[in-house]
Amino acid sequence: MGEEIAISLRNVSKCFQRYARPVDRLKEVLLPGEKSSNKFWALRDINLEIPKGQTVGIVGRNGSGKSTMLQIIAGTLTATTGEVTVKGRISALLELGSGFNPEFTGKQNVFFNGRLLGLSQKEIEDKFDDIASFADIGDFIDQPVKTYSSGMFVRLAFAVAVNVDPEILIVDEALAVGDIVFQHRCMRKMRTLMDSGVTTLFVSHDSGAIKTLCNSAVMIHDGEIHTTGFPNQVILDYLKLVTNLELGLAQLVQSDNKDKKEQILSHKKNVKQHIFDKSTNENNDNYLPELIRRGSGKARIEKVKMLNSLGQDGGDSPIFGFNEEVTLEIDLKVYEPLKSCIVGFFICDKNGNEIIGTNTFEENIKIGELPVEEKLTIQFKFNLPLKASSYSLTVAGSENYEALTFDWIDNAIIFQVLPPDTGKRVFSLIDLPTKVIVAYSSPFQLLS
Repeated sequence: MGEEIAISLRNVSKCFQRYARPVDRLKEVLLPGEKSSNKFWALRDINLEIPKGQTVGIVGRNGSGKSTMLQIIAGTLTATTGEVTVKGRISALLELGSGFNPEFTGKQNVFFNGRLLGLSQKEIEDKFDDIASFADIGDFIDQPVKTYSSGMFVRLAFAVAVNVDPEILIVDEALAVGDIVFQHRCMRKMRTLMDSGVTTLFVSHDSGAIKTLCNSAVMIHDGEIHTTGFPNQVILDYLKLVTNLELGLAQLVQSDNKDKKEQILSHKKNVKQHIFDKSTNENNDNYLPELIRRGSGKARIEKVKMLNSLGQDGGDSPIFGFNEEVTLEIDLKVYEPLKSCIVGFFICDKNGNEIIGTNTFEENIKIGELPVEEKLTIQFKFNLPLKASSYSLTVAGSENYEALTFDWIDNAIIFQVLPPDTGKRVFSLIDLPTKVIVAYSSPFQLLS
């Protein structure tokens, strides 16, 4: 039996009419034959099915159509074309203050929103203490919400959304205005809802939250679904897209004539062929596929190796002992002059969350100007006090923190860490040496 589908979008498109001047809208009303608007398609032919109980992350640039799609699913917007099917009670946190009457008190808005979601007066009364406790805004619960700060507003809105027994929860970036303590509380609550089988759509620019919370992810670009799949892969595709767009804009600014533009394109082509063509690569064992890398190409990471404590190369899938000292070796070649250079790495878990990482700058290794054709080999030595599992290595380089990355490679190496040979069980991702002291209140003797 197939999975039960909670949300289904079939060929969904949304068109808005845009007017250059307010009077043009009036002209269309008074003169039906005269068209003064331009069509803007916010969404085009969206096809998406979300199984019941899944947590799906939605990513994309501002203006890509994410919020429009969520509003159509929530029912606050109507699709221009296509079919939308939603099974289950929806609780949505779409925009700061949406659904709240600013003249009502917080308490009045809780009851008002609860009734809109289909709860009875008695059900809302039973849940009110939980909602007020979660929002934690004190006496402001009895004040008009127009007097609330943005943080208080989202506290109450989220508290209502997650405490009304939703079957489908939609959260659209609203958590960004909450303080750190509240964000942690929200994440714990969302995990509880997800574990209980609530279907969740989660929009955020926090890639770590998407990778940690979600079962799958969707990237929307220019009103169309660009990528779907596991969160880590979708995030990588999204970052690669953003980098390419940024690179294109940077090149356009730098290139003030046709000859210069052609020179840039020719340079990129030559660099790409030199780096990615296996037939011309000196060491095919260290071939780094284009699929998982992004950057301007001013310099390129040509070889990555992880050596064990004996200095042996583990290849593409090395295996290391618990807390073993390893050496990460990165070979770099310069294709355009660099004013400075920072090279670093991350060790990531299977969801793509960064666990260990550093770079040359933070380790007080200053790399100055580098000419074209210069080659560098950078070594990092560190231990792996990690829980037994598989991990991935990300390596990257840039001129400085503000500059566009010249090369970034995700999943450059996938490796395994073995459990401690002492038999100790490691429960967290990282196990650090710990000194434990037990002090007793009174002397005693051990009984044999």
